[in-house]
Amino acid sequence: MVRRKGSPGFTLLEIALAAAILGMMSIAIFRFVQTNIAVLRSSAVQSMEEARYTGLRDLLTSELQSLPVGVGALSGDTFTFNSRPRDEITWISGNGPGLLTRYAQGEFTVQMRLRPMKSGNGMQLGWSRKPRTTAEGSTEGVSWVPLIDDVNGMRIRYFDTRLNAWVERWTDTGTLPRLIEMTLERPNQPNWHAIVALGRTPL
Repeated sequence: MVRRKGSPGFTLLEIALAAAILGMMSIAIFRFVQTNIAVLRSSAVQSMEEARYTGLRDLLTSELQSLPVGVGALSGDTFTFNSRPRDEITWISGNGPGLLTRYAQGEFTVQMRLRPMKSGNGMQLGWSRKPRTTAEGSTEGVSWVPLIDDVNGMRIRYFDTRLNAWVERWTDTGTLPRLIEMTLERPNQPNWHAIVALGRTPL
């Protein structure tokens, strides 16, 4: 049998170079996919976080715009703990958004405030609900509705049209403020702001 000279084939060096090139391409593709997955995950988490705050603003707007005028339905005061604002706002509500239920009977006192989380150092924003007939200082019928976790502080201001200025607390039981501004301090994120108009704007 006669062996042909110069028959086609790959040398060991060529095979090693091809394997090295494929390896580098695989690493580049893996890093590209990994980076894009991390970006998508981060974007999804951020979108979910913003959706929670948007939902909070919409819920608060719906509830406060339903308050009756002139019956002392709303009050707010300022508190500070460990140099961080932990303001509170209280209103009277029937069943609906303020109670997050349609089946509660009678009127309830709803208080939006912060309280320590069960784990970690952050605070939890929520609504405390209790029947309006509950005696002062009693915990009978009190329930807690958690809304937002990991909040460092909350500041609430009220726009008084008579003064044409923002005030830190609201104690006038005969009228409602025109606007309410809420600022939430968040860890490792910019503060979140929302302004709620208590009077509906006509179309």
